[in-house]
Amino acid sequence: MGLIENILKRKSPDELLAVSKKSELKKTLNVFDLMIIGIGAVVGTGIFTIIGSAIKGGLEGSGAGPAVIISMILAAVACVFSALCYSEIAAMMPVAGSAYTYTYATMGEFMAWMVGWILMLEYAIGNITVASAWTGYFVQFLKGFKAILPDFVVNFPLWLRNDYRTILTMCDQNGLNPHDFMPYLFDKVPMAINLPAIFIVLVLTLLLIKGVKESTRVATIMVGVNMFMIISFIIVGAFYVKPENWTPFAPNGFEGIFMGAFLIFFAYIGFDAISTCAEETENPQRDLPIGILGTLVFCTILYVFVALVLTGIVPLQSINTSAPIAAAMQFIGKDWFAGVISTGALCALTSVLLIYQLGTTRILYAMSRDRFLPKSVRVIHRKFRTPHVLTWIAAIIVIVGSLFMDLNISAELCNFGTFTSFIIICIAVLILRKNEPNRERPFKVPFCPWFPILGILTCGGLMVYSMKFLKTSSVYFPLWLLIGVAIYAAYGYKQKRLEEQGKKHS
Repeated sequence: MGLIENILKRKSPDELLAVSKKSELKKTLNVFDLMIIGIGAVVGTGIFTIIGSAIKGGLEGSGAGPAVIISMILAAVACVFSALCYSEIAAMMPVAGSAYTYTYATMGEFMAWMVGWILMLEYAIGNITVASAWTGYFVQFLKGFKAILPDFVVNFPLWLRNDYRTILTMCDQNGLNPHDFMPYLFDKVPMAINLPAIFIVLVLTLLLIKGVKESTRVATIMVGVNMFMIISFIIVGAFYVKPENWTPFAPNGFEGIFMGAFLIFFAYIGFDAISTCAEETENPQRDLPIGILGTLVFCTILYVFVALVLTGIVPLQSINTSAPIAAAMQFIGKDWFAGVISTGALCALTSVLLIYQLGTTRILYAMSRDRFLPKSVRVIHRKFRTPHVLTWIAAIIVIVGSLFMDLNISAELCNFGTFTSFIIICIAVLILRKNEPNRERPFKVPFCPWFPILGILTCGGLMVYSMKFLKTSSVYFPLWLLIGVAIYAAYGYKQKRLEEQGKKHS
């Protein structure tokens, strides 16, 4: 069999379903658990960190201003078409692995590997962004206890709470000497360790190893606290809104609105995380579509209300890009409430970290089951029935990445990965409609093929447009793809052929 035939070799939906029925993972999740996973992943980073950059802009892009609500709706619309496609395939093939598995059934072996590699960018690299944001709010949280805790705890050194690139950038912008803020190995190699980020990742790793149901219970508590904080912010902040702060409504025109939509999109990958848990869902055909679409609608409404209140309270030039919600409360003199918001942000970001790591692990599990990764890493814990080795691998990726990756660049790379996987899911629905027209579909995308095509166009349009401005990440993303191709050529392709030979001899 030739090279082309091998790389285009697909797994039939029946074959995937047969494998999932033999799954060693416990089926414990219901529709409420799935909604918690989705909301926990979506309502966190977007509201507590990214929303500030989307409104005000960053080094490589303009902000949307108060028109960020249009950015949010635009991002949600781009998501709706993809979410409908996810719902159809997830209900039809409730198998772990999300877009990776669906691609294997429609586009073949090579594209499946590449999508799995892109999903690592989406989840593992995205988790580095969240871990860095968690540290920022943790430092703010400690400052609320400066009257109780000693100064060396409240204001612990910069090199113990940042990556070295962030410190170098800060020193460069302010004309400071980096040697004054972090130690150097042999006077040449800068040393910086984000200790709070490493600590929280290790704690959540131990929780995930114990079990997905136990992890979901913790996420439920976190999401409950998070919802209380956000709704309180909307109610309290509404009394301080000044309509004049909403003018000019779109200070940077369509450019700002589109860039705002690109940034906000980072927060919306939560519903993808729902589909990674398909094999652990009790009634996946019914519950997966409800969880995916319900998460998207609920979170979009919440985002719009938060954006209206935030931009109504704080003038555009005074928006804080690192902790916008807490800073807004300080702006109106509610310092005590800003401290409370920081607690809510920690809960929110903790739930996001938990769910992203869960998604990373389940995708790696599906890839290792297909022999793209060594069989030894797919070991299931005897007591807890969880893939504990892969959970540790996912944690190590985040810990190592947090030592040198810039928060904004990792968020942008995560977005490129998300857009690509959403486009591929829309294409997969079109392929399955043609190749498997009579297969039972518990949920169907309405107005097919138009909705999947609109999903491809909206996601593709936002991705291509953003590349005009995001020079650094638009170079790193193709580089990531090339590394993926190299790994497949050097390892994955050979392993798949060895697997086939083993099946022939058995």
